[in-house]
This record gives sequence, C-alpha cells and structure tokens, in this order.
Amino acid sequence: MTRYSLSDFDYHLPPELIAQSPCAERSASRLLVVPSVDNDLAGDGFDDRAFLDLSQILRAGDLLIFNDSKVIPARLHATKPTGGAVEILVERLLNETQAQVMLRASKKPSAGSGLMLGRQGLPDYPVTVLGRDPSHDDRFVIDFGEPVFTVLDRYGELPLPPYIAHDPTEQDSQRYQTVYAQHPGSVAAPTAGLHFDQALLNRLMEMGVQTARVTLHVGSGTFSPVRSEDLSQHRMHSEWCSLSTDTSAAISQARREGRRIIAVGTTSLRTLESAAKRFASVGGPNHAGGSLALPLEVDLAGQWETDLFITPGYAFQLVDALITNFHLPKSTLLMLVSAFAGYDRIRQAYAHAIDQGYRFFSYGDAMFLERAAR
Repeated sequence: MTRYSLSDFDYHLPPELIAQSPCAERSASRLLVVPSVDNDLAGDGFDDRAFLDLSQILRAGDLLIFNDSKVIPARLHATKPTGGAVEILVERLLNETQAQVMLRASKKPSAGSGLMLGRQGLPDYPVTVLGRDPSHDDRFVIDFGEPVFTVLDRYGELPLPPYIAHDPTEQDSQRYQTVYAQHPGSVAAPTAGLHFDQALLNRLMEMGVQTARVTLHVGSGTFSPVRSEDLSQHRMHSEWCSLSTDTSAAISQARREGRRIIAVGTTSLRTLESAAKRFASVGGPNHAGGSLALPLEVDLAGQWETDLFITPGYAFQLVDALITNFHLPKSTLLMLVSAFAGYDRIRQAYAHAIDQGYRFFSYGDAMFLERAAR
C-alpha cells in the first residue's frame, strides 16, 4: 500500500476559482461526475454536468443520506476590560448557559475575567471566561449568564470560512444553510447540501429516491490545518453526531436489497462510517486482516463523538457514492475523498475541474463520486 504524506495532497488553485458567493439559484451549480474506473464506460474519465442533472444520475431506490445540522451564528466580537479586542468562536454547548469556545486575542484572558460582547445598535453584554477547557488545551469555557443560543441570536454572526473575503450578509444567512437544516450546532455548513433546493428534493422523491437524515455538528476543526508531513501524527478534533433508529432501519433495508447508499457530504459519510466503526468496537465480527464485516441487519442508531480520520487505504463499509464539494489543498477532506474515489482519480478530477473553471470550496460546484473498487 502506498504511504502518503501531507505534500501529496497539495495542488495549485487559481484564486479566482474560489467562490466568494453562491449561485443565484441553489441547484444552478455545476456537477462533475467521477465514475469509478470500472464503471467508466466512455473511457474519458469525467462527465461535466449541471447539478440539476442529479435526477438523471440517481435512480429509484437510491438512499440519500443528508446531514441536517444547522449552522449557528457562532462568531462573536468582544472587548477585554483593557479595551483589547477578542474574537470568540463558539465550538459547542456544554449546558444551557455555558459553551466551549475558541478565542483569538493578543493575550488570552485569564480564568474569571470578564468580556463585553458588542454589536452595533445593541448595548454591551457581559460574559465570563471560566478558564481553559480541561479536555482541549486550545479552547476555553465561557459562561453567558443566560441561554447561549439566546445570546448568539442577538450578538453572533455567521462564521463564514476564512477564504470568503466579505463580512456575512443577509444573503449568506439564507444560503450558507441547507434547506433541510433542523438541529442547531454547526460552525460550518455541510456544504454539499447547499446545492439542494426543495424543488429538486421533490423531483428526486417523485422518481423513487429515498432519503434519510443523520446529524453531525461541524466543528472549527474542519478548518484546522494538518501540520505534520506524517499523517499518522495528525489528530482530528472530535465532533458530536447522531443516527436515528429510522435511519438505521433505512440503511439496513437498502443494504439487504442491494440499493446504493449515497452520502450527501463528507460529514454524512463520516457519520455513517464512524457508526460502522463504532459497531465493530463493541464486538462486531471482523474479516481477517481487521476490516469489519458489517452484518446486513445491524442497529447503528445512537449518539457519539467521532474523530474519524479517513486517509487512502481506509476500508469503507456503508457508502457507495458521495456528493461533495471541492476541498482545500492539504486538507483532511481532500484526503477523505482521495481514499473514497482513489488518489490518482481525485488528482485527475481536480486538474480537470481547474482546467474547466469549476468554482471551488463552500459556495462552489459539486462532484458525484463513485467509490473505488476494493
């Protein structure tokens, strides 16, 4: 098996291909279809389509799995008693009034110190830094004095990714959110789902495509760079996810009937594959060599934390195809899609997308990837 290093996942992207705003219509984006090598009947590798053509690519019985996490207005601006500026990014709620946060300041505040949240047109609002989070030395715990979501709704702003150059607008508040978002908790959108509008969802359901939901609250770790050339040294931040009994039953039925399971986004894929891994860790049977043989009838439902880091060589258990956006150089998500579709296949697909002027990253275009043969 090839051993990959961080530099193997680098590529040059012309800055003008980084999408700074969404298409006028959600489903008006482009779609690069990347069939597996075995299914590449035309022999030319890739198929340049419109995202609306998904209704021609999917077939009756396919099971689409969506991540229904909702992006919260997680970025806050505050000042210290000395007047110094502090940027706060709420990572996750610990209880109704306290949250784990990332802080950006010239000097990190000490335990017990107060900060004043500010937003134009509103009075300043005091919060208290309780100290560093004992489970994450790069994070802090803040007490908001009242329900965190109430404070975020008043003082927070949408945490757009760092490569989007403008401040959040009213358009962003609508379009950096999927139409099916339900459970608040993410600091970044599950971006593959941004391409779906209700009309397209209705069309797919009418043609017999089935859908199910999982929830994974995307954390700020999605933007954390991989710093070591040795990928085995990288540690993912954990993220909370859940999978319902209904979704587990839909997955089992699709597998029994030989129907495709298609993850909408890397977050849905990580939830599904971590569910399979979680089953194995509590006594599921295994193939020789250590990759689990997941029974057709298995209860994958539950809630858990996942820090699953997928790199080439990973043995996928549940997902047959993946709808995803284009990912940053040297990112863990680029490593994931390289594991899923094949390293060389992804390198070629990205080169093709750049040559054809596809739009990249959160507000960019999408790919439909078939899983590489095992």
